[in-house]
Amino acid sequence: VIKMLSQRQTSSIMQCRRLGLISRTASCNCKREVSTQVQADYCLDLVRRQDHDHYLCTLLLPRPARAAVFALRAFNVEIAQIRDVVSEKRIGEMRVQFWRDTIDAVFKGEAPKQPVALALAAAIQKRKLTKLWFSRVLDARERDLSTNVYLSTREMEEYAENTFSSLLYLTLEILGVKDVNADHAASHVGKAEGIVTLLRATAYHRYKRSVLIPMDIVMRHGASQEDFLRGNVTQEVKDATYDLASLAHTHLQKARSLKDKIPPPATQALLPSVVCESFLRRLQLCHFDPFQSGLTARNPLLPFHLLWSSCRKQY
Repeated sequence: VIKMLSQRQTSSIMQCRRLGLISRTASCNCKREVSTQVQADYCLDLVRRQDHDHYLCTLLLPRPARAAVFALRAFNVEIAQIRDVVSEKRIGEMRVQFWRDTIDAVFKGEAPKQPVALALAAAIQKRKLTKLWFSRVLDARERDLSTNVYLSTREMEEYAENTFSSLLYLTLEILGVKDVNADHAASHVGKAEGIVTLLRATAYHRYKRSVLIPMDIVMRHGASQEDFLRGNVTQEVKDATYDLASLAHTHLQKARSLKDKIPPPATQALLPSVVCESFLRRLQLCHFDPFQSGLTARNPLLPFHLLWSSCRKQY
């Protein structure tokens, strides 16, 4: 589709040049702008289809920052889905290595001809993003290929910090925010996002024959992996779910306690906390039954909650 659109635009530019409507220099600039727009549209559409919650959050960011954040979120979609689409760990490692090589090339100014890579290169060049955060995300995703269980809550939080929080640090950089308190708040929001994502995917992981609820929480409440694999809604399963949801809520509270200490633009980067809060409320209404089918459905009120929080400069 991208190739077809690009060919159509190039044909139009060439025709205008032949008719003398634009100069050669102007047509080159038009081609560059068309190519950039095609890449941006590709990233936006990918995020809209695969990560709708962050699609909504990104739409509420200042216009100059949106293209860069959509490129960042598209990059995350590409690497986050690796585990689910590959049948062998080795193939997954090869895909992660492709993106590792891509990031290295981008920071050297040699981005490969791939839409997300090109859009990401533009964002990195314009916003001077930190390579460390990309490396942390890739390292964590690669380790996740061989992770079938979290032995402790700390291990799960470390994964969330390296993935979700790192993406929020990069979003803050795109918005031009350099503030210790904002980073601290982003760390807590990222951890809450990681926990909520895990809870939301509990039923999905059941069909994949894996349990990613930390074992220390499962054992603390007398539940078992077999309960989660069979979808048994026992009181022990509900208690373990409640415990994990409470941990996510605690991280959100810690992040919000810093609201008066962070620059106003930072609140826009932390809008994913509204998504987390929305899910936790729905989980509470389900009496902490993680297998309720409604938990995976989109919340039709979420766009209004996000808009309301954005207008009030809250998260």
